[in-house]
Amino acid sequence: MSTPRVWFITGTSSGFGRLTTEKVLSHGDIVVATARKPEALDDLKSQYPSSKLLVLPLDVTDYQQIKDAFSKAKDAFGRIDIVFNNAGRGLVGEVEGIPEEEARALFDTNFWGAMNVSREAVRFFREENKPAGGRLLVNSSRVGIQAMPLIGFYSATKHALEGITKALAQELDPAWNIKVTLVQPGFFRTAVETKSVLCPIHPAYSDPALPGNLIRASIKSDRPFGSDTVEGVKRIYDVAGLPEPPLRLPIGLDSIEAIRAELASVKADTGRHEHWSEGLVYIDV
Repeated sequence: MSTPRVWFITGTSSGFGRLTTEKVLSHGDIVVATARKPEALDDLKSQYPSSKLLVLPLDVTDYQQIKDAFSKAKDAFGRIDIVFNNAGRGLVGEVEGIPEEEARALFDTNFWGAMNVSREAVRFFREENKPAGGRLLVNSSRVGIQAMPLIGFYSATKHALEGITKALAQELDPAWNIKVTLVQPGFFRTAVETKSVLCPIHPAYSDPALPGNLIRASIKSDRPFGSDTVEGVKRIYDVAGLPEPPLRLPIGLDSIEAIRAELASVKADTGRHEHWSEGLVYIDV
């Protein structure tokens, strides 16, 4: 029988974090499940012994809490094999209509919080695991590639997270045996979609035909939307077991379509204006 893998998962009270926790436990692996409200996992604690599930409080905006949670994971299990860096929150509203303090708080969680989890994961994989190594899965989004109206600041946090994660992946020494994957979900039926903070419409954007208002209408409707989260979690679980995982894992057909459309747009703009860069080579004479 293979040795159970130890997962460290953030944002486990709902959505991808909760379902991934359930998936991992059902396969006999071990989970360090962290959440701002750990009581949300009381039902799982009653089903699994402490040798399989350790639930810890964690607000990813507090770097010391991140370090403490990793330390407790080591005390409990001696190692961590996979970190699913998943915690995040949503914010809906026009770029002009969202108060700066709300936008900064979003970055504190979705960018700074996630980045600090990644940094501690890399340090742990390199310095605490014997032998060194581990898998880092970072939950990004399709909007980290193709921004969308009404979720501009959310898109911006994911763009920033994409950039820092790709830079980090290039910096790693291959000898450390650390694999990094950006998970890029499309729209799934998770708490990010259903519990995001929805700011009032900015008066200048009241025209119902504007793209943002069409999105508002879909959010407010009772019609379910998005891909099947349970199926999405299966893909996340499976990619953690690949010997050579991809740097990017789009999941959901809408994610695939959005990323392809963005790449095509970038290619078209680049080709159309390529000649503008001719003659710009600087020659020191």
